[in-house]
Amino acid sequence: MTESAAVGRESDVDGEAAGDGRRLRRVRSDSPWEETIGFARAVEIGDRILVAGTMPLVDGTIQGEGDPYVQARTAFERAVAALEPFGLDVRSVVRTRMYITHARDVEDVGRAHREVFGSVRPVATLVVVSGFVDSRVLVEVEIEAFRTPKEHA
Repeated sequence: MTESAAVGRESDVDGEAAGDGRRLRRVRSDSPWEETIGFARAVEIGDRILVAGTMPLVDGTIQGEGDPYVQARTAFERAVAALEPFGLDVRSVVRTRMYITHARDVEDVGRAHREVFGSVRPVATLVVVSGFVDSRVLVEVEIEAFRTPKEHA
């Protein structure tokens, strides 16, 4: 299975979440994983936008094979791009999660994180995991963003 770079097709799943009046909107990409597993690239619920785990894949090809910095940078940029359909960008990111397969990659992944999010300074979690679906993938990331009252206008 592969994951593609294209994001931003708003699905037809709009409405209220849990009957509490908050808007629920999903955005999907053309990743076959989304259909196979049953998930959205990003979901907006109220003021919060959650972006699914994002690997360093572009058009089904792993970017930066063997290079944790390139993989992290690619994954972060793809995750941030998933915010665009909601009218948001990197400045709205409040949380990042990084999953890596080797502790030795912390500095490279941290450098990519700092370059993308350094001026934003979201809270961050970095976890070493045993592996991913494709053993060539060294990094997967998730982000969360928050829509401020100013961004509602």
